[in-house]
Amino acid sequence: MRIFLAEDRASLRHVLAESFERENFSVVQAADGRQAMERVEEGGYDLAVFDLKMPVYSGLELLGASRARWPTVPVIVLTAYGSVETAVEAMKNGAYDFISKPVDMDHLLILVRRALEADRLERVEAALRDDLARLPAFQSIVGVSGPLRRAQEEAGRVANTDAAVLLLGETGVGKELFARAIHQASTRMGSAFVAVNCAAIPAGLLENELFGHEKGAFTGAHEARMGKFELAHRGTLFLDEIGEMHPDLQAKLLRVLEDGTFLRIGGLRPVRVDVRMICATNRNLEEMVKTGDFRPDLFYRISSFPIQIPPLRDRPEDIPELTDHILVNLRRELGKPNLAIEPDALSWLRSQPWPGNVRELMNRLERGAILASEDGRIALDDLKGRAVLPSNEALPQALFTETDPERWSQVEESWRIREVLRRCGGDSRRAARVLGLPVEKVKAGAGDMEP
Repeated sequence: MRIFLAEDRASLRHVLAESFERENFSVVQAADGRQAMERVEEGGYDLAVFDLKMPVYSGLELLGASRARWPTVPVIVLTAYGSVETAVEAMKNGAYDFISKPVDMDHLLILVRRALEADRLERVEAALRDDLARLPAFQSIVGVSGPLRRAQEEAGRVANTDAAVLLLGETGVGKELFARAIHQASTRMGSAFVAVNCAAIPAGLLENELFGHEKGAFTGAHEARMGKFELAHRGTLFLDEIGEMHPDLQAKLLRVLEDGTFLRIGGLRPVRVDVRMICATNRNLEEMVKTGDFRPDLFYRISSFPIQIPPLRDRPEDIPELTDHILVNLRRELGKPNLAIEPDALSWLRSQPWPGNVRELMNRLERGAILASEDGRIALDDLKGRAVLPSNEALPQALFTETDPERWSQVEESWRIREVLRRCGGDSRRAARVLGLPVEKVKAGAGDMEP
């Protein structure tokens, strides 16, 4: 852990620094307010101890600057002019605590440890909140096949290191799931896991997303903003679909990997971070290197430990277990406790090529669960998207009397949209996923028939 100590009295500064170092802390020192403000701009410290009365900039001014630039870093204020008013002002400005001179070193060390532990617990809580928010989508890696077990074994071996990991595999195989598992098995598990999908963010905005910006860096930048690298400090940053990153941004990413520093947009001083990098792609980066679309030096930096995650078609023996796992979530989400799949429907699932992999399987089962019979049995026709009704009385009369094929098709589609909407509780977005249609078309089709 790195402590930033700003104290203008040299004798006290040396005593405090030596005491911190004896407790195995790394100490960065500043002898006056000007030097301290420069250090605040550089960052890279885990806790700050500021003297209240110093030339040029006071401890309260340093506190304000540190809280604005590094809001998660705890600050302890020292002063020989201890008073209730000063203590209240320091605490209102975000100080973790306040201690008067002459300094009781044992008391100060207790405050430092408490502050660092509180900071760690806040990061753990934030990471757990993030994980809990994603649990309904996919709670664990499910499967017993040889290819999947090999990928899990490799992930387990590299997890407890800081080696860069490159996850390879098609869309939907669960690359982010593997990245989270690696993070949770690592020594960084108590810190944040931050995920960025490079393909989902326009190239012009991705740099700001990763590195943040300074106040006034561009029109609309009314305040400084931390990027994902700073949010992932002492934790893990997962860059999904890194093959989509623009070459100019690849060069900036390479610098961070090489020396742990970067510049915010509009910034003049480097920001130092300690981040474990996990990247993923569904593209052939080696071919992209040959064509000049991906920097070779960056490729070698991120691919020190590649892990190939197998597509679902290469592990059909995992489909029954995956199906059971997905149905557990769907029973709770849809309020259908009796959901179960018919044997021929499960056999059909095992025979499919699944170009969308596990994600496609999840969507297909959600469709089947919504269209399932009243007793919760998912039949083969439900998986294929055919809404099966108990009798012809429920069908619109036009389906029996209409002779124009085009009009018949329109009536049939409109009826199917309305039926799926009914089974989805009126949720047009979910109905659109089930039908494989745009939401706008679902809304329009539902209005084509009278209730």
